[in-house]
Amino acid sequence: MTTDHDWYGYKNPYLREYAGLPVTQLLPEDVREGLPADHAAVAWRLSASEDGDDHDSIAESFEEFFADVDTERVRAIVVGAWEDSYDTASDQIVRILTENAGRLPALRSLFLGAIHAEEAEISWIAQSDVTPLLEAYPRLERLEVRGGSGLRLSPVTHEALRVLRLETGGLPGEVTRAVGASTLPELEHLELWLGVESYGGTTTVADLEPILSGARLPRLRHLGLQDSEIQDEIAAAVAYAPVVARLESLSLSMGTLGDAGAEALLAGQPLTHLRRLDLHHHFLSDPMARRLSDALSGVEIDLSGQARGHRSGGVEWHYVAVSE
Repeated sequence: MTTDHDWYGYKNPYLREYAGLPVTQLLPEDVREGLPADHAAVAWRLSASEDGDDHDSIAESFEEFFADVDTERVRAIVVGAWEDSYDTASDQIVRILTENAGRLPALRSLFLGAIHAEEAEISWIAQSDVTPLLEAYPRLERLEVRGGSGLRLSPVTHEALRVLRLETGGLPGEVTRAVGASTLPELEHLELWLGVESYGGTTTVADLEPILSGARLPRLRHLGLQDSEIQDEIAAAVAYAPVVARLESLSLSMGTLGDAGAEALLAGQPLTHLRRLDLHHHFLSDPMARRLSDALSGVEIDLSGQARGHRSGGVEWHYVAVSE
């Protein structure tokens, strides 16, 4: 999983490694230096490319991929920027992948929208309905999506998915509800960047209740409810959530977590069973940070990135790490 603080891979989204595999960019034929000998040993990065007078659309990149690569052995795909990705939705890419599922029988990991900020800010990435990807790839183990604009998901039953990560500057409540209504018996890692309302983040604590119950997530070991402007409310709900008892790691990072949220965590169920608690980018006071560290001395706690709120009109405003 992404654990560094280089804005969580946001500046350099899987250019070097993905799903434990080195990333290979499929370049235009005239600038290729040779494809890897083992087409299963790398993660293939596909994107629209522009090189001098040559321009490959994302569709053309996929055409070259299916023509030149032994796709029956491909295990991981990283989809980078497509043309006008801030204005053109990802539905064409979803359609290409679903229509060619039979040519990708070994695909286990997929990142849709690994686009850095210089190409399109996270909340400007135009996504679409990603449900067909899960339906077309019943053996997919890892699905990651960046961008919440236009993002849609319907409740699904998926017997193989182990990792689901949705990176957004604003996660629609209907997507969160769909995750909670899905049956994902093998899911071990769930990470949701909830974002802010001004960028489409309409997820409420009530929307999170099915996830926090853990009823449909029997194997969940990591839960990330991150980058939220209601981080204190989420912390209060997490403090008594049944799913927490079975977790090995928990992340409430990147959001507006303050002393009220930390107090709720301390007053709730014991968290001493956790191996790791990630709270980086927070608004905790120094005394509260010490209280957490003392109370959870056996837990690896990330309290880095202590932020200070902006004062306006006598009110201190807190902000999330990633929004636009």
